[in-house]
Amino acid sequence: MVSLSTVLYLMVRVLPRIAEEPHHADKKSFLDRWGHSHMPEKIDAVLNGFLVKFLRRLKVLILRVDNALSRHLQKVKPEENGKKPNIDFKEIAGQNKESQEEQ
Repeated sequence: MVSLSTVLYLMVRVLPRIAEEPHHADKKSFLDRWGHSHMPEKIDAVLNGFLVKFLRRLKVLILRVDNALSRHLQKVKPEENGKKPNIDFKEIAGQNKESQEEQ
């Protein structure tokens, strides 16, 4: 912040030295007219509204993923009484208990 304020201060001190070219009152560029109109504020308001909606939806999506991961971790975590985890990895791999007993 200090660096930015120093650079801005130096730029403000140099600005009076820069001689402006004479502009004709009739001749204004597109950027000059656009900069003095209300369009930049309107565009900024629309972009801010879009950004707020997008970030809220992204937050909800991230919270949903977090909840899904928490539920999955809870299933995998072994219980305190020495019981096996709630999820059976051998069952997921396609092996059933009968094939395990035969081996």
